[in-house]
Amino acid sequence: MIKVAIVGGTGYTGVELLRILSQHPQAQVEIITSRTEEGVSVVDMYPNLRGYYDDLKFSNPSAQELGTCDVVFFATPHGVAHGMAADILATGTRVIDLSADFRLEDIALWEKWYGQAHGAPQLMSQAVYGLPEVNRENIKGARLIAVPGCYPTAVQLGFLPLAEQGLLNGQHLIASCVSGVSGAGRGTKLGSLFCEATENVMAYAVNGHRHLPEIEQGLSRAAKKAMQVTFVPHLVPMIRGIHATLYTADIDQTIDVQQLFEQRYASEPFVDVLPAGMLPQTRSVKGSNMCRIAVQRPQNGSKVVILSAIDNLVKGASGQAVQNMNIMFALDEKLGLHAPALMP
Repeated sequence: MIKVAIVGGTGYTGVELLRILSQHPQAQVEIITSRTEEGVSVVDMYPNLRGYYDDLKFSNPSAQELGTCDVVFFATPHGVAHGMAADILATGTRVIDLSADFRLEDIALWEKWYGQAHGAPQLMSQAVYGLPEVNRENIKGARLIAVPGCYPTAVQLGFLPLAEQGLLNGQHLIASCVSGVSGAGRGTKLGSLFCEATENVMAYAVNGHRHLPEIEQGLSRAAKKAMQVTFVPHLVPMIRGIHATLYTADIDQTIDVQQLFEQRYASEPFVDVLPAGMLPQTRSVKGSNMCRIAVQRPQNGSKVVILSAIDNLVKGASGQAVQNMNIMFALDEKLGLHAPALMP
């Protein structure tokens, strides 16, 4: 049985980790931390978990105590894992970080986008980017995983088959994406209030979103050349979900892009390439670790449009983190992640 600790268990990704791991046959949550909720019972904060974690209480994070577990998940704001990861890794415990702390290879770029000094540059050589569809072999031997962001997961999986085949023009990529309100986290924010978010669609961070350099880094790796993306996120009045509409420049009309996507993802357990003519919906992935993708050539022309849908809290965060844990510990990759999407 894998002994699990969660640092920062009071946010949406933390409770989603608890929900998923409650159904995992080979993992047991032993420690969950929160400085502000120390001593509070998990089921008092999250009544949906009654019967699963009745004896578990939030505690103050201690690297020594966390090091008694096999793996530590960080479900924390950026910068927190920087301060603790090294001490935890020194105990032999593995770390899976759901924040952005170790996602960008370029430390100066990270500091530019996150507005602070990088707190653990010495760990960057150990960090493995945890997109299983790309990095599965490296994940197997990793001690420190950087779980991809939600938008970068949806966008990269959508563009990836074309990038790998050298079919993308590196300066004419557009990603127009929408996200549910849970993507902003559980903290109180004006834009997340019901009266602000409901019956409204709003673009934000048009001049630059923190996920943009991560998207471009991943696509550049896949294409083996620099990729530039125009990325425009939108907030829509739903709780969960990301829907990415991705636009390419001209692609040779003799290339069967539907077949290309089907072949690329044929062996991937959590990517579903839909039949030609079928389009993904956010509700078709709600609560699941699945990414559903459709490929279209509007008017049978040379432009290709890819549509990608994920649950931002599962495949875009906690589910992908558990998928990484399964790979790291040589388990069936699908353990704990079998649940179909919720309908309606």
